[in-house]
Amino acid sequence: MQKFSKLLCNTLKEVPNDAVIPSHQLMLRSGLVQKSGSGLYNLLPLGLRVIQKVENIIREELNKVGCQEINMSVVTPSELWKESFRWDELGDLMLKFTDRSGRESCVSPTNEEAVVDLFRKQVNSYKSLPLTLYQINTKFRDEIRPRFGLMRCREFVMKDAYSFHENKLCLDKTYDQIHSAYESIFKKMGLDFMVVEADAGAMGGSDSKTHEFQVIANSGEDEVVISKEANYAANIEKAMTQRQPLDFDESLDNLTEVSTPNQKTMEELSVFLNKPLHHLLKSLIYISVKGEKRDLVQVVLLGDDNLNEIKLKNHLSVDEIYPATDSELEKSGLVKGFIGPKGTPIKCFVDKSVSATSAYVVGANKQGCHFLNFIPDRDGKMSPVDLRLAKEGDLVNGATVSIKRGIEVGHIFQLGDKYTKLMSATILNSEGKSVAPLMGCYGIGVGRTAAAAIEQSHDEKGIIWPKAIAPYHISIIIAAKNNPEINQLAEDIATECEALGLECIIDDRDVGIGFKFNDYELIGFPSAIVLGKKWINDKEIEVKMRRSGETLTLTRDTISDRLLELIK
Repeated sequence: MQKFSKLLCNTLKEVPNDAVIPSHQLMLRSGLVQKSGSGLYNLLPLGLRVIQKVENIIREELNKVGCQEINMSVVTPSELWKESFRWDELGDLMLKFTDRSGRESCVSPTNEEAVVDLFRKQVNSYKSLPLTLYQINTKFRDEIRPRFGLMRCREFVMKDAYSFHENKLCLDKTYDQIHSAYESIFKKMGLDFMVVEADAGAMGGSDSKTHEFQVIANSGEDEVVISKEANYAANIEKAMTQRQPLDFDESLDNLTEVSTPNQKTMEELSVFLNKPLHHLLKSLIYISVKGEKRDLVQVVLLGDDNLNEIKLKNHLSVDEIYPATDSELEKSGLVKGFIGPKGTPIKCFVDKSVSATSAYVVGANKQGCHFLNFIPDRDGKMSPVDLRLAKEGDLVNGATVSIKRGIEVGHIFQLGDKYTKLMSATILNSEGKSVAPLMGCYGIGVGRTAAAAIEQSHDEKGIIWPKAIAPYHISIIIAAKNNPEINQLAEDIATECEALGLECIIDDRDVGIGFKFNDYELIGFPSAIVLGKKWINDKEIEVKMRRSGETLTLTRDTISDRLLELIK
């Protein structure tokens, strides 16, 4: 059993200056981690126990569905990355180096190439499939701005799994099995999470399944669009929603130019012309990049909508998009603040929410001027596409959606044959033909999951751990100095509780009782047993429950069984 007096754990009263979100603050203050550099953290004993518990739950559930654990080298040779053309594509995100023999390598940011290389050297027949391999290993991504502690650091522990299949039917079956395993993993950890549809991006094809597992938390970086009524949940980048019914301007008047001096924003123009924002159209100019080719693209939206850049990038099937700079606009002869779709020489797309037969205000492509009564079908040539960013109050199948914030802790998607084809990995299928197997990819951020648990469950006093991943279940606080009877009682109770699977730490430090209580609440052990005056005077044991704040009085003969029941 662990004695607190021998534990490497120094708690802090003050919040570290560079820690912004609760999980980062509390992990440092409670002695779970220690910062060693920018985006780099040492796991201290309590933090390591949490991480190991997360890892063990992952292992248990993946092994149940037939996944096999491996351990690949953290350093991978450049040759593998060059086969997939990602040696240059991932750029500065990769930490590259050259060894004494002149060989180029990198510290792995991900392992698709490495696992395909392993597979092609080991498997050559469909009879070995499906095969799912996973590892829990270190990754390194040289983030420009690492922040938020374990939530977004440069070196981190990740569970990455990869499955191989003869055909799509086989891939879909394994995908669904791992989807279920992920749900079991996060349920076992005691997390409030949602499974949402996500964007496959460049990693998968148009028919690829892609889902994210989002832990619901106010500090989450992601926005999740949900409707329980419609049984719908999607990352905001993927969400396809409709606006509530709108009262469009059905005027058929002729296109008219009006002077709008200095009215460069939608809000300014709305007030100036006394028209609602959805009677105005905003034009955005983007640069699309595909290989060496760069093109201007114009996007037209209702005045109170925003562009979903992921949708535009996917629709264009390009490598990258970014908003045109002022100099790029000027070079193209476009007038910032007064750009419109009338007579535009640029390839132009209009969001589907724009009514093709209604009248709008649009930029006149002239300094200080706009057009009234622009009717898309009559006055413009634009391709309708779903491009808008979903927002609170939109509709899905007639049901209203809401938006919550979430932290992505897991991501599963179907890779198809992208990497197996690029790296010439083949098998003989059931017909004796040589084919590139299909792949699935499944990730969980281990440290990020622990941090997300804190973001979801804490208060002003500290962390409130779910039982499954708490560093210890019970802190046995000795509240009487130099009392051999109390010391022995603490050890007896710890032995009894641990026999029932309840892990105990005995706080035997020579510090005040208030200090011990503060650390119990800060670190977030699910419960505390207080051995002091109540036992000495009345042979009663005080028990505190961290989540509820409840204080109970128990007897010696009921303590372990009652705690087992309470902590569950």
